[in-house]
Amino acid sequence: MKVNKAERVNIRPGVSILSVLRHLNYKPWYALAEFVDNSIQSYVEYKSELDAVEGHQFKLQVAIELDPNDGGQIIIRDNAAGIHEKDFSRAFRPAEVPLDRSGLSEFGMGMKSASCWFADRWTVRTSALYEATEKTVDFNIEKIVEDDIEELVVKAQSSLHTNHYTEISLKGLHKIPHSKTVVKIKDHLASIYRIFIREGILELRFNNEILQYQEPKILTAPYYKTPEAQPVLWKKEIKFDFGFGLKITGFVALRETGSTASAGFGLFRRNRLIEGSGEDSYRPEAIFGRHNSFIYQRLFGELHLEGFEVSHTKDGFRWEEHEEIFLELLKEYIEKPPLPLLDQAEGYRARPKPRELIRGAEIVTQRTAEVLQREVSPVLEQQFVSKPETQNPPQVLPSATKASQRIIDVSLNDAHWQIALELSDDPSVGEWISIYDHTLTNDANDDIRRLGVRLALDHPFTERFAGADPMKLEPLLRLAVAIALAETTARVSGVRMTGTIRRNINDLLRNALSKE
Repeated sequence: MKVNKAERVNIRPGVSILSVLRHLNYKPWYALAEFVDNSIQSYVEYKSELDAVEGHQFKLQVAIELDPNDGGQIIIRDNAAGIHEKDFSRAFRPAEVPLDRSGLSEFGMGMKSASCWFADRWTVRTSALYEATEKTVDFNIEKIVEDDIEELVVKAQSSLHTNHYTEISLKGLHKIPHSKTVVKIKDHLASIYRIFIREGILELRFNNEILQYQEPKILTAPYYKTPEAQPVLWKKEIKFDFGFGLKITGFVALRETGSTASAGFGLFRRNRLIEGSGEDSYRPEAIFGRHNSFIYQRLFGELHLEGFEVSHTKDGFRWEEHEEIFLELLKEYIEKPPLPLLDQAEGYRARPKPRELIRGAEIVTQRTAEVLQREVSPVLEQQFVSKPETQNPPQVLPSATKASQRIIDVSLNDAHWQIALELSDDPSVGEWISIYDHTLTNDANDDIRRLGVRLALDHPFTERFAGADPMKLEPLLRLAVAIALAETTARVSGVRMTGTIRRNINDLLRNALSKE
């Protein structure tokens, strides 16, 4: 290639800013998104010219390559229109705001801030469409700041006028993303650019893997209160106009399969997701409730915000006073008949498909059979020779810390009963299920029979099969209550030594059935 004479690019003012950009509160996926934003903006701005050269089937391609060796290196390549002469100075000067801020590149800091956040040394090589020149600029932030350099050498050489690309190389990474972070990066980037990917505008690769966003299936089912009715699609279109140029559009729906990690809203601006990517979905408590609610696991949607400002790192919206108003309107709207989404999310329970039932049954049968064969015999042999439990349940249990407690009043056999449910996180509680049974007198001198049921959270069986997941804890608590009630009603009916069964259950659960 013919080599042209070296040019220079002025990087004043704000050179001193470059040294502090590495301390920005970025996450690696949002930093990488800055480069993708620039690629998309270049494609959008020069789409007609790119189509003229490549044809109308042309697709924007952005490839990100991570090499963790030798201090780490990240390379970002695209086939967009390149950095044109008219934009060259602005592209390399810190805080140089573009004339047109209506696209994805609006703060004049994206490439600079993300590059400096990743590394002190980086290189930009680009060929702009129709300019027949490839230009390369090397950045060494430490040297630039130390020597107060205000201009950088631009290495220029001739190139085909139809060439169009940009390559950014980041060397000597401050933090090298490793396995778990790499998985998150791919997940978040696919989520952030889902609309561009969905519409066939963008092919985004990470280490040569094409990133795809997994579209959740929307629930089609009858309203849970009228199960015999025709199934409906649980999705609502959203359109709010607040005036003053503030608008929100999109949709809200219910997932066919609940997911604690993947439900929630994605908040978009200019088709690029700003807030709610990956496992960090936007789930305000005013709508979703606590993390243990069914709404938290089923409700999702895509909401496009127009006229709202975003943070300079483009990882959140600046709502000002509008968020609370919006959430009130949104909650009211999505709960309106004939599609009360929140009510359906809370009340609907999916029935497993027959194949899923069979597959699940085979797995749990095999696992339980292995544990029975390996662990149960010594426990049962000991129980065979143990004397039956002749004592009735105690009137009180030893004190223990409680994670939760609830007392329910019921009427049984024309008598007043209280059933006290207790979940204890006290490690000193050894029995999986404990009960107490006594009669007390209220202020009106009425006798009340109180039956207490305590379930141990800090127990190997609970930890193995439920942990802190409310969806798994609930059936265990219900089973414990069933055991306690069955024992009590049997004793009331005259059956003797009923506590033997509960004692043996506790023994089996701790010493055999909690094992892998």
